[in-house]
Amino acid sequence: MSSEPSGRNDLVTRALTASRLLTVRWTGANEDESEPPVQKDVLGPGRPLQDALVAMSLYEDGQRVDAALAVDQLAEALAAHPNAFLWIGLFEPNHAALRSVGAQLGLPALAIEDAVHAHQRPKVEDYGDSVFVAFRTTAYVDSVELITTGEVMAFVGDRYIVTVRHGELGELSGVRATLETQREVLALGPSAVLYAVADRVVDGFGDAINGLALDVDEVEAQVFGATSNRTTERLYNLKREALELRRSVQPAPQVLQRLVDGSLQQVRPQLRTYFRDVEDHAQRAAENLMTIDELLSGAVQANLALVGKQQNDDMRRLAAGAAIFAVLTLIVGIYGMNFDNMPELHWKYGYFIVLGLMVLISLALYRAFRRAGWL
Repeated sequence: MSSEPSGRNDLVTRALTASRLLTVRWTGANEDESEPPVQKDVLGPGRPLQDALVAMSLYEDGQRVDAALAVDQLAEALAAHPNAFLWIGLFEPNHAALRSVGAQLGLPALAIEDAVHAHQRPKVEDYGDSVFVAFRTTAYVDSVELITTGEVMAFVGDRYIVTVRHGELGELSGVRATLETQREVLALGPSAVLYAVADRVVDGFGDAINGLALDVDEVEAQVFGATSNRTTERLYNLKREALELRRSVQPAPQVLQRLVDGSLQQVRPQLRTYFRDVEDHAQRAAENLMTIDELLSGAVQANLALVGKQQNDDMRRLAAGAAIFAVLTLIVGIYGMNFDNMPELHWKYGYFIVLGLMVLISLALYRAFRRAGWL
């Protein structure tokens, strides 16, 4: 997630728990990609290897190889299975955990730093014998109208892929299970896993955008219904969440284009069509989000105009009322001056005549203001 005040982080965590977006469980390496039950802040120092490692498997010809694996013997395992590739899943590892994996597979030191610290902009970095890819995952928590984000990163080599996940989103157990049923895709190697991860991330974009769009439609109806301070606040919050979502969605098409253009040797040519399909979905997500952002901008302007009109109407009403009472005050003030030479003071019906005159003047002014739309 992007750096934010701790209050927002706490709110997002509570919202995720309330919405039951996650099922946190630990089934051990080689079984599931769900994270261990070690509870900590997303922005904490990271997990040691025994807690960060959630899955580690060898795959050959699209099938999992039944082999005993140890992190300090990964090179030997790959040498013993020359046609297999390795998929390691990590959840918020600390430096030591990722360095121990990197030492066996030759992961780039700079990319290791990025993967541990997280908060990376979606990107692709080519290190020659490996590629580092970073995506931001998203979800929309409708109960509190908040976008929450995480990160999924991948080190991709010719014979390995190491996925690193940060935050409570982007669980990859489903990706692993689905790929293991698609032998022909998984047989294409580590870049096939990268494709499946990218596809899952982009699907998350669509779900988040759809959730945000429903609330935007709802707040638009509120704007043109009864304008209130609550509507203004809600518009501002939705605009802020749309901006948060854009930070995740907008860079994704460029990242996927890099995976399609053939410049990366780790991406199998057979998979470029798959990545192109994901890129198309990401581009459509970015366009849909831009449309939502424009709708929100229009709703904000319309709301401001309606609020301004309401304020002008209130001022007109106040001015009209003040004008009516000013005339009455003038008449009362004249007869409060206590001069001797005021003949009408001695009229038998003078008091009632003045009261009637005041009523007639008030009615005439009220009618005039009413016709002018001030009342």
